[in-house]
Amino acid sequence: MTGGAGFIGSAIVRGLLASGANRVAVVDNLLSGHERNLDEVRGAVDFHRVDIRDYEALRTAMTGVETIFHEAAIPSVPRSIHEPVPSHDVNINGTFNVLRAAKDAGVRRVVYAASSSAYGDTPVLPKIETMQTNPRSPYAAQKLMGEYYMSVWASCFGLETVSLRYFNVFGPRQDPSSAYSGVLSLFMKAVLERTSPTIFGDGEQSRDFTYVEDVVSLNLKAAQAPASVSGKFYNGGNGWRITLNQAWELLQKIEGVQIPATYGPPRAGDVRDSQADTTLTAAALGYSPKFSFEHGMRSTLDWYRTNAD
Repeated sequence: MTGGAGFIGSAIVRGLLASGANRVAVVDNLLSGHERNLDEVRGAVDFHRVDIRDYEALRTAMTGVETIFHEAAIPSVPRSIHEPVPSHDVNINGTFNVLRAAKDAGVRRVVYAASSSAYGDTPVLPKIETMQTNPRSPYAAQKLMGEYYMSVWASCFGLETVSLRYFNVFGPRQDPSSAYSGVLSLFMKAVLERTSPTIFGDGEQSRDFTYVEDVVSLNLKAAQAPASVSGKFYNGGNGWRITLNQAWELLQKIEGVQIPATYGPPRAGDVRDSQADTTLTAAALGYSPKFSFEHGMRSTLDWYRTNAD
């Protein structure tokens, strides 16, 4: 597991252990992850503080590993615009190292955290895998390049790979401490602190917000799917879309407060609307999302309330 101390990665670690795995090897350089995310399962985790740009350390950590979930990344559209060099280095060169080390270690399959940002800002909704990609940011282009590498390693080197195009994942443990953090984590922080969040644009942009436990289920299914899925990519969303204004309104309703949002200029590289078509994912991987947006929001807010620093 790369990025296993991060928000999504640590959730997958817990999901693997809950589903019967005896131990999970975690690779993370703690750039954005936190070891505390693994506290409750630490006894079943082999933790390697390793940067995915370090091939030799990666290769050592992968000894005896059957399946790799590649979650490590610098996952931010605006950050990739403001800091394109480290974003490229981690998201492309690091992914190359993961694949190279996986092949050399005899790993069976790599499940890759791809991104719906690869679709770009097309007016057609929902986004379906047969659409032409049109990345609008370095991050989107990097994640798409990762998909191409996954496909090539499958066809040229016999390493099974599956790419999952995530659509705006949210849930407990998402870190709200950075300006590059996911918008819902920033909303959670704002509503608990009774401060006004900043929404970039008019707030009518929409997203297919996907609760992290559904993403965990999707990853486990991708790891267990037959070899026929190798080299392919699938949408990892829910099939609905919620505007940022609607999300903030719901949080205020749940918390019983009224706090008007502050609006700023739109951010470069952001898409207007995003919504997944999950038909192919359901057919090929047996994926069926279980959690409504409101359920995910309530569960996430409860976690932040209990775990606020």
